[in-house]
Amino acid sequence: MLNLKKLTEIKESYFLSQPHQPFFVLAFINAIISMILFALFFSGYLVPIVPAKYYHAYSFIYLSFTPAFFAFLFTTFPRFSATEPITKKEYLRVLIYYTVGSLLTILGTFVSIPLLSTGIFLTFIGHIVAGHMLLHIYKISIQKEKFDQFWILVAMSFGIVSHFTLLVTLWIPKLYLFSIQTAIYLYLFLLIFTVAQRMVPFFSNTPIEKHIERFKVIVGLLCLHILLEITQYNSSFLVDFLLAYLFARELKRWKLPFPNENPLLWVLHIALFWIPIAFLISSITSLLGLMYGSNFLYLGIHSLALGFFLTILIGFVTRVTLGHSGNVLIADNYTKYLFYGTQIVVFFRILTSITDNNMIFFQLSVVAWIILFVAWGYRFFAVLIFGKKL
Repeated sequence: MLNLKKLTEIKESYFLSQPHQPFFVLAFINAIISMILFALFFSGYLVPIVPAKYYHAYSFIYLSFTPAFFAFLFTTFPRFSATEPITKKEYLRVLIYYTVGSLLTILGTFVSIPLLSTGIFLTFIGHIVAGHMLLHIYKISIQKEKFDQFWILVAMSFGIVSHFTLLVTLWIPKLYLFSIQTAIYLYLFLLIFTVAQRMVPFFSNTPIEKHIERFKVIVGLLCLHILLEITQYNSSFLVDFLLAYLFARELKRWKLPFPNENPLLWVLHIALFWIPIAFLISSITSLLGLMYGSNFLYLGIHSLALGFFLTILIGFVTRVTLGHSGNVLIADNYTKYLFYGTQIVVFFRILTSITDNNMIFFQLSVVAWIILFVAWGYRFFAVLIFGKKL
């Protein structure tokens, strides 16, 4: 366990003054390193001690997306709950676990299973600590309406379970499919959609009344999707079609003001529109896989992960970075091109799958991802680290 007394010795700095700042930086650095390493593993230039797909899944789910959304939750969850902000000592503890864990995980991928498992174990502990912090906030909140907070905690619980099982997968490979399916659909997707359902209509000045029963049906279908997939791969095509239909109806009900001229809004709207599209793609490719044995290289999962997770991540992170740094909440042309870049990444990844793993499109998707995160960091790291005014 880490010595918490050392946290008090960390000097005051702008970079550590708000929880989102160091976590965004860590997430984006991990996203760049993870993609570079995966491309080298996939192309055969480097040989990891675990399958390349394992590193790919773990690094993007738990080293990139997870700390990025921790940053957002550590900022907004107390506001949702009308409680005091999370203290610096609390979020720095999670940051240290995640920073050390990320480093050891990356090094361990080349060195040894014990070192790799140590890194994963540290990030797992950080995940537990983060979940416990949010649970404590939930318990002390005196608000009567805590629907969003409850489902965020449910998603976090599934994330901790899937995190643990992916660690155990190092020794019990049969757990891999369950872990990944749970991480994608009941952790990241459920977490991000719950936050988006609250924040995107608010940002768009189109408040909605939550359709609670439909939401519960969607969660049930997500569970059924996982059960079918771990029983027989590609057997969830009908469930995915129903999910596509339900999300299309739900988004139509929201009446989002799209198209509009504000990039900070339309990028979030596009991310949401990818949800029914991704589930429809998953339904079609799963059916074709069952009927003809076609291999679309997890196109359904990647459509959801890149179309929804990535797009809304860039939109949320940009908005939070601008809004919490005293900068004007306006996306200039540079930022607009970053938002366009998210769709370029999705486009090339889809082409990779439908052209039977064409290496040119795979390489273009890798380059597009790296350019997107490097370009975002070039623009906004100075804001996060030093409070630069744009």
